[in-house]
Amino acid sequence: MATAAAGAGALGPSSTAQAGGKRVLALIGDRYHNADYIRVALDRVLEGLNVAVDYTIDYDRLSRDALRNYALFLCLRDGMIWPGGYAGPDAYPYQQGLENRDFPDARSQNWLKEEQALALRDFVTAGNGFYSLHNNSHVSLSSKTYREVMGGAYIGHPALRPFKVRVVNTSHPITQGVHDFMVDDEQHYVEYDKDRKDILLEAENIDGLTFQNLGTKSIAGWAYDYGRGRVVFTSVGHTIHALWNPEYVKLQKRAVQWLLKEI
Repeated sequence: MATAAAGAGALGPSSTAQAGGKRVLALIGDRYHNADYIRVALDRVLEGLNVAVDYTIDYDRLSRDALRNYALFLCLRDGMIWPGGYAGPDAYPYQQGLENRDFPDARSQNWLKEEQALALRDFVTAGNGFYSLHNNSHVSLSSKTYREVMGGAYIGHPALRPFKVRVVNTSHPITQGVHDFMVDDEQHYVEYDKDRKDILLEAENIDGLTFQNLGTKSIAGWAYDYGRGRVVFTSVGHTIHALWNPEYVKLQKRAVQWLLKEI
């Protein structure tokens, strides 16, 4: 697997790509998710898959031209940018509880433009893959087009806590050989808009804890064909130890292979 530096914001092909390896563009990192841990985590996931991955943090450069040389677009980031800055990387009140009391409240804006959403739609329709990870479902809140491709939208999540991820579709190529697993992560609750037969994973807080009266269970992953291409969403991913859960690594690898039409 070859990689390009995230810090460089490179959107072009990696100069050290393996011969014959398919190209992956990974848009990663936001206020709440440092790009460094995501890159380290995904390097292990993509290891051995004979893909050349270019990591970028440049959300504003996502376009038809940027996607042109890739077979798969992977995104692990939300839909927010903070042009006015913020006091800390978290969203908790104590960031302004001491010396920062006079700091203004942080205000977010949506970064996705409609032409970017249309570029992604056409990219997938043409036969390519889209892997939406963890909080990327948040981007769907700002674009009907993006949501139509991605398949759903973010509702919210409780704080980090243990929950179980169950494979609910054992016949799909992605879930072959993958077993249920426990993680200590954010249990994301999402709306799902497509056919329920395409749901792969379900998360459940087995301690009986709920979130916003939505119950203990949430949809945690799906996969379907879109045009001539394919789409996968999996919700686990706030921490590197969750991304590196052995069963989840296995599932993510198979998701990439399925998106690239290799299984």
